[in-house]
Formats: sequence, structure tokens, C-alpha cells
Amino acid sequence: MTALTIKIGTRGSALALWQAEWVRSLLLANHPELLVELVIIKTQGDKILDVPLAKVGGKGLFVKELEEALLAKEIDLAVHSMKDMPALLPQGLALTAILEREDPRDVLLSSRYTSLHALPQQATVGSSSLRRQSQLLHLRPDLQIVSLRGNVNTRINKLINEPFDAIVLAAAGVKRLQLTQYVVEYLDPQQIIPANGQGAIGIESREDDQRLLALLAPLNHQPTWLCVRAERAFLATLEGGCQVPIAGHATLNGQQLHLLGRIASLDGQEMITLSTQGPAEDPVSLGVALAHSLLEQGGQRILQQIGLG
Repeated sequence: MTALTIKIGTRGSALALWQAEWVRSLLLANHPELLVELVIIKTQGDKILDVPLAKVGGKGLFVKELEEALLAKEIDLAVHSMKDMPALLPQGLALTAILEREDPRDVLLSSRYTSLHALPQQATVGSSSLRRQSQLLHLRPDLQIVSLRGNVNTRINKLINEPFDAIVLAAAGVKRLQLTQYVVEYLDPQQIIPANGQGAIGIESREDDQRLLALLAPLNHQPTWLCVRAERAFLATLEGGCQVPIAGHATLNGQQLHLLGRIASLDGQEMITLSTQGPAEDPVSLGVALAHSLLEQGGQRILQQIGLG
């Protein structure tokens, strides 16, 4: 009897390959009889590296080609960083499993300074995220935020070889690639709220592929699933992405979900932050409710000023 072959679609960066290999190892641990192949697909986000994400379409640039391959049945599943996934998925595709979350925080990396507050006046900080930019400028209006694109290794090389005083990355990717030697501070998630889905790895597949759904079921980490569902509902209600300074982070305490959300102006001068909590079995309603509360408390005005409301 021929073994079932599962094709995993992934981007080709070191971090994306690490994530896809992790999914492969989990699939094989649960189903040793499978043959699991990696299919590397280059996305627009990998090709366009000299323009800030916000100016070329935001998060969807890292997933569109993978989703096209799924719909064409060239691959069986796609592995994504959840923070890169748009809030809405194409018809016929579904988020079918989310793995246990790594550290969701942002980290400050520097070869010269010991913390965000130790950076000198007018320090140059590299970041590709408007969410990070607005929150950093709220704490340190003097900072010079410079757009920084590329994979984790590329950005760390730029920190070392170019005139950056510091850069900010997601802790999860730095830890997964064992590149923590330049980390000088794990940023407080109450001050620099992480991106929706940050630290979590998601598996996307065709929603009618029942055999694959059964194979993937053991990989889903329910506490992470609930938190990320709340964060994504929050994001979807605000219709946000990389090009919007929106942050949302959920934590689970027993049967209660706690969700912290923020909308900020690009310069960090205006910032609205609210939190809510509710029963874990209804994460979507929690995310939607917090989004509406933020819009009513002034978030709508901020998004309109940015040109996105």
C-alpha cells in the first residue's frame, strides 16, 4: 500500500523553513506512515525588499502565492507566521490548526546599548512595522525610525554592518533561529503590545479536505487557538494589517480570555488602549466587541486621519 504524501507549502527563509520542518516533525510524530515533502514558494513579500510593507500591500504579500498553490492543489497545506496572515481568507481555504505559541513579545536588539531607555537621543532604530513605530515613538518621540525589511538574519546583519543603534524584531523568530545573542531587552507587552497572532504558527488548508483535517487535528493547541481567534476577530473588525498601527494580544487564564487592544497614530502622539475579558468559548465575540469599543472611544477618528477609517 502506497504511503500518503503530504505537500507542505512554505516560504524559503530560514525562519519559514524552521516552521515548516516543525510542522513536518509533528505530523510524522502523530502519523509515522506519512510521506511529508516541503515545497518552497517565493512570495511577493520575499521579492520586494526595498519598499516598506505598508506601501506595497501589507501582510497579504507573504501568503498570496501559497494560497494560490493551495487552491490549485499543488500543495496540501501552507505554514504561516500568524502575524503575517490577513484577517480574511480566500473562499475555500481555512485556518485548520495553530501550534503552541512561542514568546509573543517584541525584542530590542543592539550591539552597543542595553535597553530602549539607554538609547541616546535621536537614536536610529530599524523596524518594518507601523505598529512598532507608533508605540516606540510614544515612549521615545526623539527616536529616528528607519524602515528595515528582510528576513531575521538579514536584519541582524544590517544591525551589525549598518548605522543602526538598535532594531526591533519578534522574539519568537529570534528564539527559533537561536539568534538571541544581540537581544538586550524583551519589551513589556503592556507597553509595546504585540501584533495580532505574533509568536504563533498557523496551518492553512482547503476546508473540504476532510482527510487532511483529521491528520492536522492533533497539532492544534487549543489555548493558542482561542487567543489567536480573539486577536484575529479584533483585527478583522478593524480591517487592519501591516499598514495600520493596530495591536492586539490575548492571554488565557483558566476559562477566561483577556484581550488587550490598541490603535495609535503613526507618530505615537495619539494612542487608545482598552482591554476586556470574557468566556474563552467565545473568542470571536470578545475580539469584535473590543474593536467596536476602541472605534467608539476615538479609534475611528485616528484611522480616518491615517486615511484608513
